[in-house]
Amino acid sequence: MSKSRGAAALLAEALGIVLGTEQIPLRLRAWDGSAAGPAEAPVIEFRSRRALRRMLWSPGMLGLSRAYVAGDIDAPCDLYTSFTALSAVGKFAELEPFSPLTLRERARLLRIAVRLGAIGRNPAPPPEEITIDRVGRKHSKKRDAVAISHHYDVGNDFYALVLGPSMVYSCAVWDSPETGLDAAQEAKLDLVCRKLGLEQGMRVLDVGCGWGSFALHAAERYGADVVGVTLSAEQAERARKRVAEAGLTEQVEIRVQDYRDVDDGPFDAISSIGMSEHVGRDQIAGYSSHLFGLLRPGGRLLNHAISWNAGDTMRPDPDSFIPKYVFPDGEMLSLTVMLGALESAKFEVLDVEALRQHYALTLRAWVQNLEDHWDEAVGLTSEGRARVWRLYMATSALGFENGLTGVNQVLVQRPGGAQPPLRRTDWL
Repeated sequence: MSKSRGAAALLAEALGIVLGTEQIPLRLRAWDGSAAGPAEAPVIEFRSRRALRRMLWSPGMLGLSRAYVAGDIDAPCDLYTSFTALSAVGKFAELEPFSPLTLRERARLLRIAVRLGAIGRNPAPPPEEITIDRVGRKHSKKRDAVAISHHYDVGNDFYALVLGPSMVYSCAVWDSPETGLDAAQEAKLDLVCRKLGLEQGMRVLDVGCGWGSFALHAAERYGADVVGVTLSAEQAERARKRVAEAGLTEQVEIRVQDYRDVDDGPFDAISSIGMSEHVGRDQIAGYSSHLFGLLRPGGRLLNHAISWNAGDTMRPDPDSFIPKYVFPDGEMLSLTVMLGALESAKFEVLDVEALRQHYALTLRAWVQNLEDHWDEAVGLTSEGRARVWRLYMATSALGFENGLTGVNQVLVQRPGGAQPPLRRTDWL
């Protein structure tokens, strides 16, 4: 087999079958030293025959994702350029779950696998993959706890490398790309406090409190008394430690608790920052109603959430990368659905702010942190886990940059009590 028609040329044909396109805008390099595709194009490396075997057994996004996480496929040059090129063609560009291959396409793929000696048993998925369907009913309290643990109980030290000193795992607010991640995260936390109208002595609920960054900011800067709830035991442990070190144990309480079990309202304000993506479309009405019931009349809720911008009908594919490796059972809802749920719960909408470009900057900063500390990150978890986060954050950054996804801060108020401000300049 000559290098001109070596493994790389056949792999390009196989990738085209999976993606549903004859034009592969990539330079493919194969394990035998062969290469195919435009010389100036972004490079994708197929490091072993196992990559093709994964594509044969799972001919779609899941097979490609497994190959990347396992290290069978790599993008050794510019990660963003390679992923941008790949996502712009064929089935990736259709914004729908990959359609199954036809019998003819499967036969072609099988013939290529035979020629390349890639026939064999289905390789075991990387250990970083989760099968959550066996746990129980979707969005039951037990299953939600398992899903949250899978994502957040990766190790506090690993997250510290990626997130930086702020330990904030949600979109920052940037004055410019030169602002810097830590300053942008502090600006976001302060913006939430101002939107909620926090004052000395207010009682605040932080739903999905993470490592306690918002609770600490609200207590230190605004004198609030904060209850933070999370389903992650590791997050709660680090958050409590940070609260103790700041001398704020009288003001901040961190609980390992499902938000549905919080029953000690009323609260003067509620923050939900990057949490409602875990709730799901079928549960979002109950989520909104429960938080409404926990607020005093006149109290405000700030819901900060990623949104799906490509229409309301898209449902997550359970056999794709994000549900299997990153957010089991997670769902990005459109802004329309989110607003509808809040208004149906009788909230009054005060303000909506789109932060799409801000999240792209945030994700790129996280990816850079990961790359800068790659060896240490791998040592704290596994190479597969680090590759999951690299793939997830880099492709997510591109999704925000091209407008496929967005992120919105929706500020609502329970009617009654004090009137809302006449203009949004009250918090800007």
